[in-house]
Amino acid sequence: MPDVPPAGFSAEPLSHGLKQRHLTMLGLGGVIGAGLFVGSGAGIAVAGPGIVISYLIAGTLAMLVMRMLGEMSAAMPASGSFSVHAERAMGRWAGFTAGWLYWFLLVVVLAVEATAAAQIANKWAPGVPQWSWVLIFMVVFTLANLAAVKNFGEFEFWFAALKVGAIVLFLILGTLAIFGVLPASSNFSGDPVGLTNLTGQGGFLPHGWHGVISGVLAVVFAFGGLEVVTIAAAETDDPARAVSRAVRSAVFRILFFYVGSMLVIVTVLPWTAQQAGLSPYVTVLNAIGIPSAGTIMDIVIFVALLSALNANLYGSSRMIFSLAERGEAPRGLLRVSGGVPRRAVLASVAFGFVSVLLNLEWPDSVFLYMLNAVGAVLLFVWGMIAASQLRLRRKIERETPELLQLRMWAFPWLTWATLAGLVVVFVLMLTDRGARPQLLWSLGATAAVLAVAGVRELRDHRR
Repeated sequence: MPDVPPAGFSAEPLSHGLKQRHLTMLGLGGVIGAGLFVGSGAGIAVAGPGIVISYLIAGTLAMLVMRMLGEMSAAMPASGSFSVHAERAMGRWAGFTAGWLYWFLLVVVLAVEATAAAQIANKWAPGVPQWSWVLIFMVVFTLANLAAVKNFGEFEFWFAALKVGAIVLFLILGTLAIFGVLPASSNFSGDPVGLTNLTGQGGFLPHGWHGVISGVLAVVFAFGGLEVVTIAAAETDDPARAVSRAVRSAVFRILFFYVGSMLVIVTVLPWTAQQAGLSPYVTVLNAIGIPSAGTIMDIVIFVALLSALNANLYGSSRMIFSLAERGEAPRGLLRVSGGVPRRAVLASVAFGFVSVLLNLEWPDSVFLYMLNAVGAVLLFVWGMIAASQLRLRRKIERETPELLQLRMWAFPWLTWATLAGLVVVFVLMLTDRGARPQLLWSLGATAAVLAVAGVRELRDHRR
């Protein structure tokens, strides 16, 4: 097993331009995206009010994974984050596989975010072609990422602040409606809504526990994005302390925002009142009587998409740079200028442009296959994080215990429980007709990357 580096280890030639406030807000806002504002409607449709339990289960799983990742990143900060940890814990094949899978995931998702943001912008300015908006977004955020890293930090700080502020305001307005301070359309008398919508329309679990499980499958991927915090921590002045504070502050608040939002949505209105294709947040704000609710949420979703695009471009560039540092990607990507790995940024955005073109031209064929191929990759990455933490925690405790500034709860029992939970999600995806294609395509993509890693290992062994 590769050695754990000594205290103070840092081989990163990157800038340390990110501040604690950047990292903290990135932790809070990085995971809040269109998956919550729009995608939560699909979860409510299959689980009813039980979606609250679905989010609680999925959020707890994500929280445990982030605690493990935070422990390793605080002890061994690196721009490659979990890819570096996997290599130290299980060997080159693991770091290669985790890093390339995550990079592929980010650059494909870039296309979805850029296209979705362009669709919203096209509604506001229909005279501008959708492809022009995509080009504008990609160029703007490429330039932002090519400049000093503090520019990325500032972009994300204000993007995240808007998203967090929107959720807090929504929770306040929803709570006032529940207690009758604001009227909901289903209760013009002004009396408190109470819990009637949680128990009516088929009860709290209208589709039983099967609906809750289907809800978990629908929402678990909405928690992806927190991993970027541990990648960004390597570019702060005190990476170990910064990532510890960011992870501690983020995980519980994210869980509160997600679960709290769902509780407000299914309490203010009957779950059957949600409309297909319309954000549940818009439905609730319309019911409360907030003027131009649809436009307001369009703006929030637009910002959320651009924020995710910016964060994913940053994360993908740092991941491929880390792979190049370890000889797992072309060495030409190691060129650093002004503390920024500009060639790594350009390589990531180049593939992002290709993904966007595929999404615009062949959304139901070529791009759909690519999207399915990364559909379950996040779960594979989470599994590798848990497996790495199991091995590295004991080694760090034995050799350099002073590095453990942040510790996983109830180790190793909760780590094993998390791995078991991920296995259960995989099995459920196999048995779910809608989720099965994503899992099978993702398994194929993972097998392909593992095969390349195996060939490299064999070649190096022969040498």
